[in-house]
Amino acid sequence: MADFGFNEHHQNEVINYMRFARSKRALRLKTIDSCFQDLKDSRLMEETYTVDEVSDMLDGLQVLVRGEVEMELINTAHTNVLLLRQLFSQAEKFYLRLQTDISELENRELLEQVAEFEKTDFKANSKVNQESSKPKLAPLNEGGVSELLQKEISRLQEDNDKLKARLRTLESQAMSALDDKSKAERALKDLQKSQGDQQESTNLEGTVAAMQADFEKTLNANVASQKDLQNCLVSAKHDLLHVQEQLSLAEKELEKKFQQTAAYRNMKEILTKKNEQIKDLRKRLQRYESDE
Repeated sequence: MADFGFNEHHQNEVINYMRFARSKRALRLKTIDSCFQDLKDSRLMEETYTVDEVSDMLDGLQVLVRGEVEMELINTAHTNVLLLRQLFSQAEKFYLRLQTDISELENRELLEQVAEFEKTDFKANSKVNQESSKPKLAPLNEGGVSELLQKEISRLQEDNDKLKARLRTLESQAMSALDDKSKAERALKDLQKSQGDQQESTNLEGTVAAMQADFEKTLNANVASQKDLQNCLVSAKHDLLHVQEQLSLAEKELEKKFQQTAAYRNMKEILTKKNEQIKDLRKRLQRYESDE
């Protein structure tokens, strides 16, 4: 069996399977022998038979033998599938992918080696392997080292997934913090450029500056804490929206106050008169052009 490269344990497993296959084969052969014996005992009672009678007996015997052989072949195929199922199940516990070469099943040289092994080594080791063999494969699907290894692999995969998720969360928080900081700086610049009531603008700038300083202080102090960082970002967004709303109200109030001033009304009257004069000049010009 050394030609196959098997160790002692796997050699014993092969012997166990061949012993099982040989017992099933012997049982099926006995069944076929009984079919012929039944025919002899039940039909071959006369000394002479016609051609039709012999043909009828042979047809009946053919049906019986064909059924037995077909049943044995089907059962052998299904048994091989169950054997492969055990091997693949054990391999998958260690994240292995086994491959088979169907063409090797018809390798005449290997088939002859198996037949030779069955004639020699199998018979020689039959008694020794009877005591050491087991009714199933090695207990890889039970406890022991394999179970510990599988648990360790699962634990490492779970830790890896947690670290990846935490990394994505921290990256998202960092990007959000930088984005909010940029928005706050742009809001401060917009407030500095805005026109209106100087006192109101000064108050708004102070509010934004204080909010920005508090935001940066809170951001730098709570970098190590995810929960505090999220709370700080939410608070900063609310403050920024509040400041923007105050600025919008202030601009609307200033515009309203400006519209109510005498200078605004005088300017509006002047613009109205100028528009009337322009309309009158356009009408005159059109009449001159028509006369020409």
